[in-house]
Amino acid sequence: MKASWREIMWTYGQLAVALAAGAVVLGAAIVSPRTAAGNKESTIDRALTTDGKTAGTHAGATKETGSGVGELKVSIKEWDVPTRGAHPHDPAVGMDGALWFTEQMQNKIGRLDPGSGAFKEFPLKVDNSGPHGLVADSAGNIWFTGNFAHYIGKLDPQTGEVKDYKMPDKKAEDPHSLVFDSDGILWFTVQVGNFVGRLDPGSGKVELQTVPTGNAHPYGIQVNSQGVPFFCEFFTNKLASIDPKTMAIREYPLPEGVRPRRMAIDAEDRVYFTDFERGHLGRLDPKTGDVKMWNSPGGPTSNPYGIAITPDGMVWYSESGVKPNTMIRFDPKAETMARTEIPSGGGTVRNMAATADGRVYIACSGVNKVGVVVPAR
Repeated sequence: MKASWREIMWTYGQLAVALAAGAVVLGAAIVSPRTAAGNKESTIDRALTTDGKTAGTHAGATKETGSGVGELKVSIKEWDVPTRGAHPHDPAVGMDGALWFTEQMQNKIGRLDPGSGAFKEFPLKVDNSGPHGLVADSAGNIWFTGNFAHYIGKLDPQTGEVKDYKMPDKKAEDPHSLVFDSDGILWFTVQVGNFVGRLDPGSGKVELQTVPTGNAHPYGIQVNSQGVPFFCEFFTNKLASIDPKTMAIREYPLPEGVRPRRMAIDAEDRVYFTDFERGHLGRLDPKTGDVKMWNSPGGPTSNPYGIAITPDGMVWYSESGVKPNTMIRFDPKAETMARTEIPSGGGTVRNMAATADGRVYIACSGVNKVGVVVPAR
């Protein structure tokens, strides 16, 4: 079945190994998540261009001290999704603070009130839509990608009505992740189709731009404080940005073998990303092109996946290759990590969303649950 093939491919990323990108690969610091004291300095090898010429030299600190990763002090509450086999894929924060989520395998959009525990589900009219990513607009509507059905939908929670926006190119078969900019324009990725697109909710116009690198599989997408969308090229070792006016794409090389899957952007417009293939948390500074990498606590096969940044600047992500799945909190100032296990096991946390008060919403697809992570105060 087509959908199952995609899930298997995305989960394990086996094809990514053969798709290392060309262009300049910048040097990066690879850092072990230890305590901040007693650092040892080390120089990272010079990066080379595709013709073997030196692209630059970068130095980084390798932390080797301390007893390891700290204990993450949080409470995690999880709820069973009412519909069995829903495979909740992505969560989002509603304008009223509700936890919205896609039910990818049961063709529904779900809503949870974390305060009361009450659920409401909205069936979709397009058969086998495969709802994947979702985001709320300023009016409270929920926009989602119909990943199996070549469209983007807008759900009106008051009426349950859904308006469909079809892709203008048949090759744009699988709209994936999406985000609004400050002007209300919706930006989205099309993974297998290899596009990034924008949708103007006012006019309904949909425009697509092909990613320069073939078979890049554009994945997670976010917008920085300047209104510039950035996205992951999951089947390459690149991140990229798209000019919101011209739709010109600029690519940013990452270290060889890195496979960025999801991203989050901090208050300084630095791009944090999860390296699904080799078990790192990474950070790109688009102003300089510098990249820094930290070893994930679960090791090279930990498959870091969903990621979010809370208002206090802490970076949160989940290790999907560790059983049970973990929640990791990274402190960018101290460069330390803390970890806890997800009570249900997680079953692969593919995405997460941070609330204004510092909580983290998660969707645990393999165990058919959604949850809220609350930091200890």
